[in-house]
Amino acid sequence: MVSDMDFASSGLSEALLRAIEDAGYRDPTPIQARAIPMVLQGRDVLGLAQTGTGKTASFTLPMIEMLSHGVAKARMPRSLILEPTRELAAQLADQFRIYGKNHRLKVALLIGGVSFEEQNRIVEKGADVLVATPGRLLDHLERGRVLLNGVRILIIDEADRMLDMGFIPDIERIVQRIPSSRQTLLFSATMPRAIESLADRFMRDPVRIEVSPRASAAGTVSQHLIWVKEDLKIRVLESLLRSEPIRTALVFCNRKRDVSLLERRLAKSRFSVGALHGDMDQHSRMRTLDSFREGGIQVLVASNVAARGLDMMAVSHVVIYDVPPHSEDYVHRIGRTGRAGEEGFSFMLACYEDVDHVRSIEGLIRAAIPLHEKSMKPPSPGSEAWMFRKKESDSSRKKGGRRRSSRRGSDRRRAGVSGGG
Repeated sequence: MVSDMDFASSGLSEALLRAIEDAGYRDPTPIQARAIPMVLQGRDVLGLAQTGTGKTASFTLPMIEMLSHGVAKARMPRSLILEPTRELAAQLADQFRIYGKNHRLKVALLIGGVSFEEQNRIVEKGADVLVATPGRLLDHLERGRVLLNGVRILIIDEADRMLDMGFIPDIERIVQRIPSSRQTLLFSATMPRAIESLADRFMRDPVRIEVSPRASAAGTVSQHLIWVKEDLKIRVLESLLRSEPIRTALVFCNRKRDVSLLERRLAKSRFSVGALHGDMDQHSRMRTLDSFREGGIQVLVASNVAARGLDMMAVSHVVIYDVPPHSEDYVHRIGRTGRAGEEGFSFMLACYEDVDHVRSIEGLIRAAIPLHEKSMKPPSPGSEAWMFRKKESDSSRKKGGRRRSSRRGSDRRRAGVSGGG
């Protein structure tokens, strides 16, 4: 059976198997076991997998094998991987260096926060693998610094997050420059209609691989819901951080401004704390991430830029300080803990006006989130809190569609800002 396959029987070379073993891995995860043989056969692959399932190696390993023969030409990469954020792109480039240490593949990284001239020098030497964010790649394409007519393999990673961040038009412009004879791999945690449409247009008879139920919460995470008054949220957060057996904790806010404010408040309370959001320069973001991974920072306050893909194996606790407006973000946020079979803990702080979003999240994961002992009484239909929410909704409707449309337009513009939160 495919699930019993080991790396040695997957069709990978001895040199690559040695690198995998040196990296500390023995058996493939389900998506790796199913995807690697299909990629090696040259098939297009549509992979549906949550964060933490090992999907990165499911395409990096066979790519190293397939690119082991051949020579890259100047400004003409042989393969292209598109990532939504700088951190994911940089992390992926590191994975190629780890797994490809016994090969001589040249990896180029095109992301914001690094000078164009430095990146031009790398691309000029020829790249077997080009890892890029859409915006920075388009900048290079428009300057004539990169040519994509030599790309044999295209990977679109975190496709649903690309959609959320407004990158789909950029991806469409990029793909127009790549030969149609390419092999295309598309990976996504969810499959909204827009991503299905993208797959229909970009892929040829793809093999669909889905390794876990859509929008499922990891079984290794102990979830907790805390109803709290807005002005008491910070006190409840500090109490949790002091009472829980925390090794490292991720605290999620919805807005970049609130990330910085909360970090300063926790620092005043003498917590070992750092911040991560999309407005930070690349050097500061990577320095903060490294400090968090190495134990220099115990609590990291972050926006959604930290919700997916980043390598944070040791996170013991996740605190969702702001209830996310999109239900899927809840699953991605708590997915930062409880990884590699370890037990994790998540706490969501919700105010009564968040009741609709909380119910939506519980509907998505098909379960009620257990109440924590610090929680107030939850709102229920007919209660004062519930009626407050209903009056607020009725008031919004009476104000007419023009204002709501303007707000949605503003939200879409913010979602399209490069940097990913």
